[in-house]
Order: sequence, then structure tokens, then C-alpha cells
Amino acid sequence: MDPDDLWRGYVDGIARSVRCFPGAREGLEALRSGGWTLAIATNGEGDIQRAKLTATGLAPLFDGICVSGEVGVRKPDRHLFEVAAAECGASLSPEGWMIGDNPETDMGGARAAGLRALWVAAGREWADGLLKPDVTVSGIAEAIEVLQGTTV
Repeated sequence: MDPDDLWRGYVDGIARSVRCFPGAREGLEALRSGGWTLAIATNGEGDIQRAKLTATGLAPLFDGICVSGEVGVRKPDRHLFEVAAAECGASLSPEGWMIGDNPETDMGGARAAGLRALWVAAGREWADGLLKPDVTVSGIAEAIEVLQGTTV
């Protein structure tokens, strides 16, 4: 088979298998309605990450989508967060938040970018030796509730 066809099949298969966490879409819609500017800073290949966002219907809920494979740097590199903010017409500020599930890339990246850090623990314990996040929650629905309780 043609390598491009194989890759497209792989990307399509990943996109078909992805699902939103319960309440994620509704929560993101509520944040948007509440005046939040939303961006994604994600590691991976652009076609895979964008296919997943399209398949779940989440892509239109974000003001900016920044994928490491398109930018040439990966989280926790501050530049990825700068590009994500710029795609939203903004710049990084201490009022911004990074919500993620990876202690090193997401939370470490938040710290490197000067953002507040909200860790979605999903039943895991925080590793000793890492700078703790500002907030720890059990799941995405709780993360959205925390954000809804803060000032935009």
C-alpha cells in the first residue's frame, strides 16, 4: 500500500476511536458562554490531534489549537503555550490556566509559561519532587466547575 494511504487509515482509525469525557463538551460550551477564551496546547502530530478534535465535535469550541508537530516544540516548552495564546489573540499571563493530566508536560509546562496549573488526577497520586499544581481535581467535570468559579 501507499504510505500516505496507510497513514490516513491510521489517523482515521484513531479519530473513530476517540470519545469525549462525560460533560466535557457541555462544560466547554458553558465556559465559552461565560466569556472564557479557550485554547489547546497539545503534543502530537497535527493531523492526528486535529482529526480527534473534529471527530469529537470539540474543535469549534476552541479559539486556538496549537499542536507540537506543527510548531516544532513540545510541552513543556514555553513556546508552545505562547503560540497557543497568540492563536487566540492573547499573550500568556498569570491569570491564564493550563488544565491537563500530565504532571511533567502539562503542569511543568504551565509553570514554565507562568500559568496557573489545574491537574486532572483521574485517581493518580502526585509524584514527589514535582512542583504541585494550584488545583487538583478528580476529573474534567470538576475542572470545569473550578474554572466556572473563577474570574475570567
